Amino acid sequence: MDRLTNTIRPYAWGSTTAIPELLGVEPTGEPQAEMWMGAHPGAPSRSERGPLNEVIAADPERELGPESVAKFGPRLPFLFKILAAGAPLSLQVHPNLAQAKEGYEDEERRGVPIDAPHRNYKDANHKPELICALTPFDGLCGFRAPADAARLLEGLDVDSLKPYVDLLHAHPEDAALREILTAVLSADHDEMAATVTEAAAAAERLGGAYAPFAVLAHHFPGDPGVIAAMLLNHVQLQPGEALYLGAGVPHAYIQGMGVEIMANSDNVLRCGLTPKHVDVPELLRVVRFEPTDPGVLRPEADADGEEVYDTPIDEFRISRTVLAEGSAPRDLTARTPQVLLCTAGTVRAGECELAPGQSVFVPAGERTELSGSGTVFRATVVA
Repeated sequence: MDRLTNTIRPYAWGSTTAIPELLGVEPTGEPQAEMWMGAHPGAPSRSERGPLNEVIAADPERELGPESVAKFGPRLPFLFKILAAGAPLSLQVHPNLAQAKEGYEDEERRGVPIDAPHRNYKDANHKPELICALTPFDGLCGFRAPADAARLLEGLDVDSLKPYVDLLHAHPEDAALREILTAVLSADHDEMAATVTEAAAAAERLGGAYAPFAVLAHHFPGDPGVIAAMLLNHVQLQPGEALYLGAGVPHAYIQGMGVEIMANSDNVLRCGLTPKHVDVPELLRVVRFEPTDPGVLRPEADADGEEVYDTPIDEFRISRTVLAEGSAPRDLTARTPQVLLCTAGTVRAGECELAPGQSVFVPAGERTELSGSGTVFRATVVA
């Protein structure tokens, strides 16, 4: 079992206080957006045996187990994070596995540099992900029913939005959603900026259901993504609730701290709320244009009291264990690799005592007993 030292990423949207408060350290004054736990080559966790990606590469079957290696290859197939949003993230979508492979191979064939700002695909993998709230958490996930989006836009009483309202009343619904997103992202820049400015003023005045979009417009003045965001479901998670984000589902995080897990990929196609590259044709190829219920997940306890968040993919399985004072130790031994993260209290995983924000990597098959009083999130693989 390896105690992990993890990298904190200072992205501009990060909270300056949330991660320091969890770790019990003084804030630096700089944004601290994500703490990465895993073996991603961009910021691998470090252990006494060395960087985790190098530890795994030296003996994949010993560290990951033969089942995980057979299914996902000689690498940890997930990336585990603490995410702390002090400001909104970009509106984005992730490709499915076939789209990622096709897009990556195409850009490789065309010689697009891997670090080029207009490159869409950094790897050939998909990026399903789950966010579980540690604090009240605001986000956007999946398309609203077009009629609901039409009512929201209409309530702003902005003349230049009326053609979009008309589009949303068209049928079938998938065609209506495709047409309006295309129109919003392809509109004249100056005209759209003026529309967003007027819409933002109305949203600020109206408040209520419009308040999240006033926040977006404050951070991204004139950005067409503000109007695109109004097509999506606004979701407010309470601690312990989660969202699963599959391929093709547009989403954005607005504010809050959570535990996030995803397949080990960097593939992101942006829809707005960003100064970065937006590839509209490729985006339209990947987005699933269908109204969806955001599907807030609540964990289901198994016979041992482990609370599991049900997801439809195998690259990761995430669960939560809450240990009360004096409760019996829990056996978490598994045939696949694990990362254990303490988020409250003080717990002991094997010989490692963990305080909030501390984590360990457990090789496949290593006996793992959890004791103490606190909350532990467990990331592992379905194999």
